[in-house]
Amino acid sequence: MLKKIHHVGVVVPSLDAGLRFWRDTLGLHLTASATIEEQGVRAALLKAGDSEIELLEPLDAGNAVGKFLARHGGGLHHVCFQTDDVARELEAARAKGIQLIDQKPRRGLAGMICFLHPKATRGVLVEYAQPPGE
Repeated sequence: MLKKIHHVGVVVPSLDAGLRFWRDTLGLHLTASATIEEQGVRAALLKAGDSEIELLEPLDAGNAVGKFLARHGGGLHHVCFQTDDVARELEAARAKGIQLIDQKPRRGLAGMICFLHPKATRGVLVEYAQPPGE
């Protein structure tokens, strides 16, 4: 079952500059940050009430996040829903005929994650996340 919006992903040209705005100017609390080589990003999660903002800086202009940055100059990238069983949600989406990006869950900054293809979600990139301990 999808529980809540876990985070909203925002692509930034520089994670450091993004943190200066979201953390230092707006006052959001940094909860996690990491370089995720397999996804080709530097990422940070910042607490905003019961949800979070995820900042994503591409490591390579040729990956999906890098191409997004080149096309859009950054900005809103995806919406992530929290679940207690990301594998079950992924299978449910597959059973409904929803086009998927990920065929199985993978590790991300928010825990185990997967993405639905925006072609199947009316143009919105949707992520499911199962935080550690869920």
